Amino acid sequence: MKNKIYYGDNLDVLRRYIKDETVDLCYIDPPFNSKRNYNQIYNNVGTEDKAQAQAFIDTWTWDDDAIKGLGEIQSNYHGVFTEQSIDLITGLEKVLKKGALLAYLVSMTLRIAEIHWVLKPTGSFYFHCDPTASHYLKLVLDAIFCPKGGDFQNEISWCYGSGGASKKHYSKKHDVIFFYTKSDKYSFNVDDVREPYSSPHKSMTPKVVGDKSYVKMNPLGRIPFDWWQIPILTNSAKERMGYPTQKPEALLEVIIKASSNEGDTILDAYCGCGTTVAVAEKLKRNWIGIDITYQSISLILKRLAEQSKGALDNIDINGVPKDMDSAIALANNKDDRTRKEFEKWLVLTYSNNHAIINEKKGGDGGIDGIAYIPDRDETKKALFSVKSSKTLTPSMINELHGVVERDGAACGIFLCLYPAANLVKASKAFGVYHNDLINKDYPKIQVVCVDDIFNGKRLELPNVVKVLKKAEQHQEQLGIEALLG
Repeated sequence: MKNKIYYGDNLDVLRRYIKDETVDLCYIDPPFNSKRNYNQIYNNVGTEDKAQAQAFIDTWTWDDDAIKGLGEIQSNYHGVFTEQSIDLITGLEKVLKKGALLAYLVSMTLRIAEIHWVLKPTGSFYFHCDPTASHYLKLVLDAIFCPKGGDFQNEISWCYGSGGASKKHYSKKHDVIFFYTKSDKYSFNVDDVREPYSSPHKSMTPKVVGDKSYVKMNPLGRIPFDWWQIPILTNSAKERMGYPTQKPEALLEVIIKASSNEGDTILDAYCGCGTTVAVAEKLKRNWIGIDITYQSISLILKRLAEQSKGALDNIDINGVPKDMDSAIALANNKDDRTRKEFEKWLVLTYSNNHAIINEKKGGDGGIDGIAYIPDRDETKKALFSVKSSKTLTPSMINELHGVVERDGAACGIFLCLYPAANLVKASKAFGVYHNDLINKDYPKIQVVCVDDIFNGKRLELPNVVKVLKKAEQHQEQLGIEALLG
């Protein structure tokens, strides 16, 4: 079978495209609110709640989606919810009131119920969260899995020592991973993840958990504890993709080795930068990845291409625009969660995934992306501006040129949904950018429409610098976490 990447809302994908009882193992690492103080759950209504919701990266607010989701749970939409899960969410509505926390739990309940549905009877599920809301999430998981013959197997603590510390409480240095199975018949390959007998108080290195070389020499190694000491990724780590919530491959290796076999199907419904699918590919599993942001899709494709030759030949990509109708639909999407996805798709596709997305709001002159290009004495910028309107005027080209000059950039690329012959003509007035490194001229301002891209046109500049590391530095400098996990 071909591996699959879905670009879109995972709830819609799970309901429409993933067949019932076809997945052997699912791991998810959804966005979770590690900053909010849930000790004040009885006060999470009104303006305070709206402000605190920012910790959910503008995702979890009590809005139309939350209202619809609550209605679907309480009406047992398509019969996927258990009586216990309906009663639980109804009860939590009375306790938590209609705020950001309840919106988060509604969102998770909708998706956990669908994941349970697509798991095989022998399937396993790992839910990655942190102690902030894990107590609520375990109730949700119990209410969905246990009444239908499933079992809670472990609460795994992933321990790490990196990061900051507070003088007001004990340092928070672990995440929570819940391990559930759909029935009492499931894969658990204990010999593949045995670890050395050593003091549980000594720090483990990444190669200890699931280290094949050790197990081969010491087949009586210890069955892993339910706490794992696997270091988080540093900024200099070879695996690092410039993705804020990226998890180490060593963590996913343990999960995939223990709970699946070669040829099994692995699902990650919040696949982020693709750690799960990259490890599944290495371990000869089939896989399905879903993410709602095109930045993630772009990173996954780049990661797989760099990991193994020909990896992209065995992938079906779904949800990415392939014609004008689908491009127009993406451009006109009114969902706040995906309102900039058209710009991201256009910038990353035209730049062959070498640009980074500009998440800075205001004062940017309408710049939606940046690519870095080498010149003789310095690295220069190519600036991208995206417009989806049918009405385009030469003044827009003038504005882009003004920002290019203001920022000392090499050139500007104007990307538009509809053909704009008048803008192409206007762009010629700004002449060329000369690259001293290769002694070649390029248009100072380029105008490219979606039809051009569907016909294969891509960015032509001298050896565009790969910018994954630059993207990380750029995002940290701005102090934002625009790439969702």
